[in-house]
Amino acid sequence: MPRGRKGSATPAGLVLYDKPAGPSSFAIVRQLREQTGARAGHAGTLDPFATGLLLVLLGSFTKEAQRFVGLTKRYVTAVDLSRTTSTGDPEGEVRNEHDPPSLLDLDAQLDALRGEVDLKIPAASAVKVGGERAYKLHRRGVAVEMPTRRTTVYELELEEYDEPIARLSMRLSSGGYVRAVAEALGGHCVSLRRTQVGPFEVADADPERIVEPAEALAALL
Repeated sequence: MPRGRKGSATPAGLVLYDKPAGPSSFAIVRQLREQTGARAGHAGTLDPFATGLLLVLLGSFTKEAQRFVGLTKRYVTAVDLSRTTSTGDPEGEVRNEHDPPSLLDLDAQLDALRGEVDLKIPAASAVKVGGERAYKLHRRGVAVEMPTRRTTVYELELEEYDEPIARLSMRLSSGGYVRAVAEALGGHCVSLRRTQVGPFEVADADPERIVEPAEALAALL
């Protein structure tokens, strides 16, 4: 991978990165910034516990970020339908426990979530509430009423149900939260993987390859 001066406009392009569980999206961006010397930014964050495709724009190509932020995203997730947590993932405190739904009831719940739906934004998110990031308020124990966001659920399929764990695949509009879908089902995500962003697939991820700007933009068409 080529290297430029720190904060430089080169190398420029797109890196398809398969993020492991653990590091934050910013940590991956910082790693690539140090590795290449170029300025860098991502086009849609992933939670630390989540894995999968992270789009990182480098150098002068960062000015095209908005063209990538709005892309639809595809995920696979395992949801524990017997309890909810304060964050919608394994890192939060358990809020309530209950019997998981029957397969028949779960099918009805999934059907109700397809299409355009209003979903509550998770408390541990980067959305600003009163001028401050929600996750920072959550960490300080500040209780806030989170707003809802209109999300288009293009696809939502049950791949397997081994009570209380439902394995789901879904495709969401930009800004949609898988954790919000899990919350609407009365559960929380125990695993989450992003497999596709727009035309870009995690199977093509290579942290050592910088996709040329012209090739990356052509893929959007």
